[in-house]
Amino acid sequence: MDIIYLLIPVSLLAVLLISMLFWWAIKGGQFDDLEGPSFQIMMDDDRDTPEQSAQESQR
Repeated sequence: MDIIYLLIPVSLLAVLLISMLFWWAIKGGQFDDLEGPSFQIMMDDDRDTPEQSAQESQR
């Protein structure tokens, strides 16, 4: 029964820490755009940049 006097404060501190980390993630914009990265991987970026086309024309 004496262990409950230790477990209750430790669990409250754990809940407080997890809540603070969650709030920090929300304020940091972690959950702003959930669908954007999944669409970015599908975009093809095979076009030549001006630097690449200039180097190829010099060869």
